[in-house]
Amino acid sequence: MGTKVYDMTDFVDSHPGGPELILQYGGKDVTDIMTDEDSHRHSDSAYEMMEESFIGFIATEKIMDVTAKSSRPDNILPLPPNEHGMDELKAEGAADGVVPEVYAATGMASAEDLERETDALTDYKTHKFLDLNKPLILQVWFGGFDKNFYLEQVHRPRHYKGGASAPLFGNFLEPLTKTPWWIIPSVWGPPVAYGTYLASLGMRSYVQLGSYWVFGLALWTLVEYILHRFLFHLDGYLPNNRAALTMHFLLHGIHHYLPMDKYRLVMPPTLFIVLATPFWKLAHVVFYWDWHIATAVYCGGIFGYICYDLTHYFLHHRTLPSYYQALKRYHLEHHFMDYQHGFGVTSRFWDDVFGTPIVPPPAKMSKAM
Repeated sequence: MGTKVYDMTDFVDSHPGGPELILQYGGKDVTDIMTDEDSHRHSDSAYEMMEESFIGFIATEKIMDVTAKSSRPDNILPLPPNEHGMDELKAEGAADGVVPEVYAATGMASAEDLERETDALTDYKTHKFLDLNKPLILQVWFGGFDKNFYLEQVHRPRHYKGGASAPLFGNFLEPLTKTPWWIIPSVWGPPVAYGTYLASLGMRSYVQLGSYWVFGLALWTLVEYILHRFLFHLDGYLPNNRAALTMHFLLHGIHHYLPMDKYRLVMPPTLFIVLATPFWKLAHVVFYWDWHIATAVYCGGIFGYICYDLTHYFLHHRTLPSYYQALKRYHLEHHFMDYQHGFGVTSRFWDDVFGTPIVPPPAKMSKAM
């Protein structure tokens, strides 16, 4: 069917229409006959049965021609093609019937899939996880999910009604769960400016102030990496109980479950206060000899956080300059390709240092026709 090949040998004698019909189409593309409503309507279970007999792909003449001309034929063959190979086939008009590579961890093939609207009813019937039309947090709390099942499902992105926010609490708390991106600089910009001013009062020069402030900004990139990798993606170390899974869902799970939700992408101020307060105390413990130095470093770090949250939002929802295009692609790969790597958001520097850059994993399957 298309470029997909099935071995139906074990099903020949069980076919409702008799073995002759299957044998008649042996070695041929059965797309037309399978989708011909007048001839015979095939049920969803028929397609599911076919998937169990899937054995591989066959490249058409068009695909072979494009591959021969390609500077990176390994992006196309062996089929299925990866995202780059699929783009090349589309550009050459050879993508008809080609099924793109789907990444095992997420069930997605490309960044475009992140914005493909999820049929809430079908998704719930298929995966038995969360109904997007009902308050999500109660479903996580009362769902009785095993940790492994929860982690598998929460990292398979969904897209709700064109990017709208799915109900989280479904009551008066709902508005508190949504944060427009502009809230971040509006709320935290003035305190950072005022804190920097206070720090400057105890500095010998603006050069000294700038040095400590920039040090705090640079330090934030490491803090960002550590928080994302070891707190937001605590995954494997989560206790297997509903309290831990619900906390994980609120902290970061919902972002992977609904990554294109514009209002649950930046951190709500109340949550940031909880995370930022220990760092205020830590800065004044480390730089105990000078309150002004500690405050300058802290303000530089908070400015780094502001840049992080704005960068995160723009990577998901804006067309960016060339450098940021590469960063955008890298971060979206963290969502649709491999959530266990690629923890840097404002930079991939610490991923390279600690050996966690994203490397395309092998495909698990092909997308259903």
